[in-house]
Amino acid sequence: MKKLTSKDPYAALRIKEFKIFLLLRFVLVFGWSMQFIVIEWQVYSITKDPLSLGVIGLMEIIPALSMALFAGHIVDQREKRNLLAICLAAFSLISLGLFLLTWPVIVSTWSTKTILYSIYALVFFGGFLRSFFGPTIFSLIALIVPKKLYPNAATWSSSTWQMASVLGPAFAGFAIGWIGVHWSLCIIFSLVILSLIILLQIKKKPILNPKLGEPIIESLKEGVRFVFKTKAILGALTLDMIAVLFGGAVALLPVFAQDILKVGSEGFGILRAAPAVGAFLTMLITAYIPISKNAGMKLLGAIFGFGVCIIVFGLSSIFWISVMALFFSGVTDGISMVIRQTILQIKTPDNMRGRVASVNSMFVGSSNELGAFESGLTAKLMGTVTAVVFGGTMTLITVVTTGLVLPSFRKLDLTKDIEAHEKED
Repeated sequence: MKKLTSKDPYAALRIKEFKIFLLLRFVLVFGWSMQFIVIEWQVYSITKDPLSLGVIGLMEIIPALSMALFAGHIVDQREKRNLLAICLAAFSLISLGLFLLTWPVIVSTWSTKTILYSIYALVFFGGFLRSFFGPTIFSLIALIVPKKLYPNAATWSSSTWQMASVLGPAFAGFAIGWIGVHWSLCIIFSLVILSLIILLQIKKKPILNPKLGEPIIESLKEGVRFVFKTKAILGALTLDMIAVLFGGAVALLPVFAQDILKVGSEGFGILRAAPAVGAFLTMLITAYIPISKNAGMKLLGAIFGFGVCIIVFGLSSIFWISVMALFFSGVTDGISMVIRQTILQIKTPDNMRGRVASVNSMFVGSSNELGAFESGLTAKLMGTVTAVVFGGTMTLITVVTTGLVLPSFRKLDLTKDIEAHEKED
């Protein structure tokens, strides 16, 4: 067998279970992102109110934030494969519920308000599950590949996530036009069941936490303390959180597609997929050209570029200019994601991966939904275009402020950390 080395761009892909994991992640993210798009479309079609799109994000973020730290503790105490299987089984019930809510018999007999609130309720319960997905998947990767391949595995895992994010929203947009919301949700339910079947092809993994049975309060304190004392992790998470919070224009895409650009569900799918296409291509390139050197400056530059793209998108009234602005926002976001994931994988001890990933979900993952709510609220108050430009401007201000206040972050370089893991093998 060929010796695995971090200089091999396909090193992680030579591990059989990692390839199974990537297939699992692709199917799951494809279904999850497709479901979010279909829900967005259905809710806006019902209400014609941009604030309702923000409420979708709020309904998911409340339970996700409230459970995040506790989920990290549980993940560090449990076997990861089976825990993920339980989460997928519960997620399938939510997908089934959304499918039934759009059944013609239900639509014709239930009031619009009842259906809308039922959708919000299922999204709310999905938020609880989401708090477990991130930490469990993050921990599972580290149990499948050796430490020296963490950067390579993070790149391929993120690329797979982005590929699914490209195809899922695009397929959702076309599926809505071809077969309608109801049968689109049926496809999503089937994908979740398929992901559960794929997961069972991965063997159970050992629990590497030496403090099994540790009191939950002490466990949570230890996780939070680690994040706040590790400046590279704290700086990256804070910067990305604020940028995503104010740059959440994606949540308003149904408004742009239906009312501003007037491109219908197919155009909506293209707009929604454009950022993921840019991010995916960027991540493929980083598998061959690592971006660990001068990571701090590259991260600052990437997020600054992201803010510029969001402003261009907000000001554009031409469809293809809007698509290109979103595409390049994805390029810059892809750079940011690879750097952030590499920092987390390299600097997090095995016994704390669940808790650190939970803090990451609170900082970054949850900011997507908070950003969606912020975008919906500001669009309601100041108009859709103004809200998007405001968000992009705040992102630029955040980057400049971070660069000035944290000069040490500008000097962040991950090259030595990666070389150290190579020598450990």
